[in-house]
Amino acid sequence: MKAWNLTSLGNGRNACLTLALMAALWVAPATAAPPPPPDRLPAEGGEVLIQPLQHATLALRWKEHTVYVDPVGGAALFTNLPAPSLVLLTDIHGDHLQLSTLQAVVNDKTLFVAPPAVTAQLPEAWRSRVTSLTNGQSATVGGLLVEAVAAYNLAEDRQKFHPKGRGNGYVLTLGGKRLYLSGDTEDIPEMRALKNIDVAFLCMNLPYTMTPEQAADAVKAFRPRVVYPYHCRGTDLNRFKELLAGEKEIEVRVRDWYATSRR
Repeated sequence: MKAWNLTSLGNGRNACLTLALMAALWVAPATAAPPPPPDRLPAEGGEVLIQPLQHATLALRWKEHTVYVDPVGGAALFTNLPAPSLVLLTDIHGDHLQLSTLQAVVNDKTLFVAPPAVTAQLPEAWRSRVTSLTNGQSATVGGLLVEAVAAYNLAEDRQKFHPKGRGNGYVLTLGGKRLYLSGDTEDIPEMRALKNIDVAFLCMNLPYTMTPEQAADAVKAFRPRVVYPYHCRGTDLNRFKELLAGEKEIEVRVRDWYATSRR
């Protein structure tokens, strides 16, 4: 998100509502242009295909499974992808939860994982297919293990954006590989304590989530084998790479998450 002047936002519930509205307005509708080729991760039973799409939105494919993470931006963004067998939703803001896009891309077999605050905003007709997880809970959904990880702000002046307990990050296991999706968070203890992460997607943009310095320090603590900065509009990703340049066992993959917004 853009670094808005916070003095104009107010406090508490009004600030959160304002941020949600700004996020919904910010997400650019995608054109029908195909996304770039996916990255490939060797895994048991076949490769995991990793498809960055937009801001906090991505698709993961393994065998018969297609997982959408926070699908927003309009149906055209997903034109060249299969319908999702599973959707992971992290938080209530419009750059993570966009009902118009969800309704356009899911089908009557799609399963969902969401925190309770998000579940409450989904259509009643979907509720039987939603697994609602709170921080620290896990479930096997559609044959895939999903672990909910806390996602929240630490700094007192930022806690109104992402209070503890409302949103989720996730660890998703595909083909024996553990993929961590941070959601909107700072470098919280729960993140730093993660183990055996093969791929991590880390948010970084102020004032809402992390600085490159916070993100790099967290990476050095939980040591994923591959890390993707995402949810990173306006962030100096070269700085993030520089901070991890000495970590030879950690690969930093910088991808263009904002190509559709420039079309």
